[in-house]
Order: sequence, then structure tokens, then C-alpha cells
Amino acid sequence: MVSIVLASHGSFAEGIKMSGQMIFGPQENVAAVTLTPDMGPDDLRAKILEAVSGFDDQDQVLFLVDLQGGTPWNQVSLLLGEEGHENWVAVGGMNLPMLISAYGERMGSDSAAEVAKAIYPEAKAGVCIKPEELAPAEAAAPAAAPAAAPAGAIPPGTVLGDGHIKIAHCRVDTRLLHGQVATAWTKQINPDRIIVVSDGVAHDELRKTMITQAAPPGVKAHVIPISKMIEVAKDPRFGATKAFLLFETPQDVLKAVEGGVDIKNVNLGSMAHSVGKVVVTQAIAMDQDDYDTIEKLSSLGVKFDVRKVPADSPENFESMMSKAKAELAAQA
Repeated sequence: MVSIVLASHGSFAEGIKMSGQMIFGPQENVAAVTLTPDMGPDDLRAKILEAVSGFDDQDQVLFLVDLQGGTPWNQVSLLLGEEGHENWVAVGGMNLPMLISAYGERMGSDSAAEVAKAIYPEAKAGVCIKPEELAPAEAAAPAAAPAAAPAGAIPPGTVLGDGHIKIAHCRVDTRLLHGQVATAWTKQINPDRIIVVSDGVAHDELRKTMITQAAPPGVKAHVIPISKMIEVAKDPRFGATKAFLLFETPQDVLKAVEGGVDIKNVNLGSMAHSVGKVVVTQAIAMDQDDYDTIEKLSSLGVKFDVRKVPADSPENFESMMSKAKAELAAQA
């Protein structure tokens, strides 16, 4: 796996490393190197080399640096020019989309150069401005994705692929489409489109717009009601579609399953705490209705994977349900 050094003036590198961990989960072979006011260029060089010496792979190293022309960039550039460091690569202008993209890309590549080339467009695309009219015309945000329905050019009854939509991943997340989903999970799943299935959000234009705009580059996001998802699942025009489904609640998943949507596995990522709910994991809180709904889905053959990001170890589902049952009984 490609190793990564985050280099910056001050504590920026340490902070962005922590932010990346919140979104993508803990990462091995990543080091933050900071330049402090009491350090000279040689001191920083020594810290960079010390960081690299702790990596499993010291040949393929990617440096993400805060500012082109600054001391961290200059020291990294000098190191890249030395013999034996031919596979070291640096990218300046470090930002969070760049870092998250690098974490995803290195999962499928052993080349620092390939990762650097892949993350550059996403790092640029991560820069945006609101209100949108303040952005230069050439950088204006793209129009929102169309509704999750085939274009009129595809006649009803047309069969694409095998005629059945491919559900690559199904997740319950109170926050729906956010950083962990738009980066870590999307990189892992590589879907054609993200479909948020929610009656409430489908009729809330503000939330709907925010969700479609939060989609990662290259992936369309749609927001549709549960009834529409049931129609889509039965429409042969979606047979060539690889979809990532997002639900706010397990109750919505149950409605979809009972309506004929072929969901076999559900990732419980986040169920927010509110009055009347008991906390059963760091990210999952349930009330009696949640518990009963998940039990019902389980009886229908649905399997559950309980974790926030792909890098996390899954929670034990049976233990979680036992804890929920006991705490709900004590609360009654």
C-alpha cells in the first residue's frame, strides 16, 4: 500500500489527518509532519525522513503538502530529486477532498504516481463557493442531477442487462449522504449512482438539493420516495444500473423490502439518539420500533453489517440486538 506523508506549516497536517480519520476511518502508513517556528529546513528534512522510516513501504511514498513554494514543499522537492527516491511523488495545495481521495485510491493501487494522478481532479473539484453566482462562470457548480428515472429516450419495457437493478450496497444513516458516505463508502462500492430513498426528503426541495450537490465527482445522486424505489426495482430499464441505496431509518427499508425491493444486506451506519432511544453502539441508538423493525427484516432474511466506515471492524449484530433488548426492557 502506498505510504502517505502530510506536510505543513504549523499543525495543519495533524488536524487534516484527524479529519480524514473521522471520515475514512483509521489509516496505517500515514504520518503528519509539521514545521514549527523553532525549526529550520534541516530539522524539517530530518522529521520527514524519520516519518518515512516508519512506513511498511518506503519506496512508494506520496507527499501531500500544504503550500507550493513553502519550506515543507521545498524540502520534499529536494528529497524527490535524490537517488533512490524515484517513486516518491508530491502534490501541493493539500485539502480534505485530496486526502480522502488518496485514501480511497491507494486501496487499489501500489503506485504513488498513479494515486497522485487520480486525486488531482477531485482535489480541484472539492473547491466550491456559495452562493453559486459568486463563482466564475467556468467554475460554476453543475446542474443538479435529474430524477432517478430513465430518460425518455429509453422506451418503457426496454430490458437493459438482466432487467434487475444491482443493489451494490444498502445503508441506514440518519445523515444520509455526508462525508463518510460520499468518500469512503462510494470509493469502496464504486456505484453508478447513489439513490436516497426517503418520502420526507423527496418532498423537501432544500434537503434534496443539498444531497444531490454532495455527490462525489462522477457519481449521480437522486432522491426519490419509497414508492418510486419500488417501481425502479421492477423496471427492466435499470438492469444495467449499479446502485448505492441510502435510507434514513430501518422502517423505510422494511417498506421497500415489503414492496418488492430485493435488499439482502443492510449496513447500519448511523441511527441518531433521541428521546426514548437507547444507545447500543457508538453510532447506533434504538427505540422499541427500531428493534422490532430490524428483527422483522432479519426474519425476512436480511443480513446486517454494523459499522460506520469500511475500515472499521463490524460490530457483532447479535450482541448489539441483545443489548438493545435488555436496555429497552429496563427502560419500559
